[in-house]
Amino acid sequence: MSRASSDPRQELVEVAARLLTEQGPRSLSARALARETGTSTMAIYTYFGGMPGLVRAVIREGFTRLADRLATVHASDDPVADSFQLAIAYRQSAHLAPHLYAVMFGGSSIAGFQLSEEDRRIGLYTLRVARDTVPRCIQAGRFRPADPWSITRRMWCQLHGLVSLELAGYLTSNHPSDDEFPQYLRDLAVGAGDTLEQAQASIALALDRANNT
Repeated sequence: MSRASSDPRQELVEVAARLLTEQGPRSLSARALARETGTSTMAIYTYFGGMPGLVRAVIREGFTRLADRLATVHASDDPVADSFQLAIAYRQSAHLAPHLYAVMFGGSSIAGFQLSEEDRRIGLYTLRVARDTVPRCIQAGRFRPADPWSITRRMWCQLHGLVSLELAGYLTSNHPSDDEFPQYLRDLAVGAGDTLEQAQASIALALDRANNT
């Protein structure tokens, strides 16, 4: 997260996310946060009730930002292109704030934090836009009939794996992931029942939209 904040609560969330990702869980302490933000250690307890509450706020902030980005993709007459554009937005969100993305999907054991059912619902609810696009792909005859949520989960698993490998540095210049990314999207659609030709046309449309937004 790079945006500046005059809100002490928001600043604590941003600094906590950065410290966790750049220096690991051991860097996260009330004293370190107070030093980085210029506040007192009591601020963490005042605003969050303790460190687990702060980690929860970091995770929820991340999903709020991801949901906002996904919501910029509007439905069109090509639902497969829409699904590709959502995948592009998801990936862009991770690359714009990699430290926040890491905390969102790796914070369940940090500072005593335990993922609650409400936390899970919030994370899964973020994907409602992608999930709601899948029935349109099926209705258009592009995806084979199947449970939309099952298709969404499978696509999410594969997309998350790719993004995580990119952020970890395993896909380097020797493996041009930017050039390969459209191929991953194509294979996801073909695996769901689309034709190669239609998938490639939808990828080109999605990339053009993403480059012009």
